Amino acid sequence: GFFANREWIWSPEPFQLSKNQKKTLNRLGHPLHRFQCVSDELYRLSSEGRRPEWIAKLLDAGKPNWMINHQRSSEQRNVIPKVIRPDLLLTEDGFTASELDGVPGGIGTLAWLSQTYAKAGFEIFGGPRGMLDGFASLFEDGADILVSEESKDYRPEMDWLAEELGEKFMVHQAEKWEAGKRESYRFFELFDWESIPAIRDLAQGGKITPPLKPHFEEKLWLALFWAPSLRKIWKKELRGSHLHILKKLIPYGWPVDPSEIPPHAAIPRLEVSSWDEVGEFSQKDRRLVLKVSGFSDLAWGSRGVMIGHDEPLERWRTAVREAQAEFTSHPRVMQEFQDTKLVEHPYFNPETGEIRMMVGRVRLCPYYFVSQNGQNSLGGCLATIVPADKKKIHGMRDGILVPCM
Repeated sequence: GFFANREWIWSPEPFQLSKNQKKTLNRLGHPLHRFQCVSDELYRLSSEGRRPEWIAKLLDAGKPNWMINHQRSSEQRNVIPKVIRPDLLLTEDGFTASELDGVPGGIGTLAWLSQTYAKAGFEIFGGPRGMLDGFASLFEDGADILVSEESKDYRPEMDWLAEELGEKFMVHQAEKWEAGKRESYRFFELFDWESIPAIRDLAQGGKITPPLKPHFEEKLWLALFWAPSLRKIWKKELRGSHLHILKKLIPYGWPVDPSEIPPHAAIPRLEVSSWDEVGEFSQKDRRLVLKVSGFSDLAWGSRGVMIGHDEPLERWRTAVREAQAEFTSHPRVMQEFQDTKLVEHPYFNPETGEIRMMVGRVRLCPYYFVSQNGQNSLGGCLATIVPADKKKIHGMRDGILVPCM
């Protein structure tokens, strides 16, 4: 397959978006970019003691000191990721964002799928070259694309991408790369930093995206967006229309912080005064999702995700206890579970080649590229459709992978 060890089910056609869905996706890049800008500034001000200090303390949990110092340095001020990719689950009344991916895969895959389906006569959302042109717009003089051993399954798509973009783009194994003067695109998670010898040189050079700022890889931001004590800050820093869009998009959530709550107070919406009580919730009440926030090999894919009402009470209780115990090293986020919409989509039976219909759930991944001048453009949107009995939606062998139209 196009991935080294990954396969997917082929479909005779792209995923059809409604006019309204296209309109929403076309408008989403700017609010998400602003959300990241405000988050970055909030982290910085917190680290300087000019906003509540617990914010930076929480986001720095488990990180090495040099990385914390780097993301707080004046050179890193306003340095924001140039690729924005939310994971959007399709619901009956729109989308819900399960995460903002800090190191998004799939750029080469979607670029290739967009071209392939466009050649078959389909009008691709974002255009046949949207992903290629979007990625190229990030780097004036090309870039070194650094892929780690941990991410090696994605190497073939990055090799193809670099080949399509021409000699200005080169793919290197991150572990063997020696820092040069060119800009770099990193395809490795920051938890894996110890296996990348040149990482401090990369930090010093500063010409790398996504930037080496681990707070951007934390799902905690989606919970902090709802923190009652930060409500005024988000309202002040985000435009009203952007705030409205983000409130519809981001599921309500909480950092699983074991700090004692006064007996007369309660965790908002959960209406209990301790996480131990959440660990005892009945199946009906635990329509909740528990996630490792970031900076961990469990924080990507769906490995660190637990859906409360799908788990027996004992496992749920243990997971909530673990989340509290590891709060200062590997914080967890809890979010309200959102029901996803069922759709029908055709696919080729892998054994017979016949066209069948899958009833499934959809994850949409739009890619927004923030160019040199700060403008953002949508390069395309990858749809992953998995069988209806799967609650966690990610690329899998029995899932359909297609561009949107």
